[in-house]
Amino acid sequence: MTAQWHRNECWVNHKRVPRVRREESLLCQRKRGWVMTTDSEHGRRVYPNLLAKKGWRQLTGINQAWAGDITYVRLREEFVYMAVLLDAFSRRVVGWSLSRSIDAALVLSAQEKALSKREPPAGWIHHSDQGVQ
Repeated sequence: MTAQWHRNECWVNHKRVPRVRREESLLCQRKRGWVMTTDSEHGRRVYPNLLAKKGWRQLTGINQAWAGDITYVRLREEFVYMAVLLDAFSRRVVGWSLSRSIDAALVLSAQEKALSKREPPAGWIHHSDQGVQ
């Protein structure tokens, strides 16, 4: 746009054009696709939220509670799903897995990696959303 204005003998600073476009909301904005990774309407047993009862702040050390979730990673021509398990106390990744499909095998793979890396004591909590996986 700046070059076009210069050709028309309208002299503007090259910084002004992006500023005005930003102020007037004229910048191109990519529409991001939305992918649903949780199916809460699965009809299977829903377990109680033990961390809500105990409370996140009452954790005193590692391996008392792990929190898991699934997200997607956009690649150039496709996307893959990633399951991650975090230690709720230290907030460190204890296990993760990547897959092209979102299924129970993805979550179990992340959990197996976490269990082989750390050996949680009896009574530890595995917290996740209520998805079918």
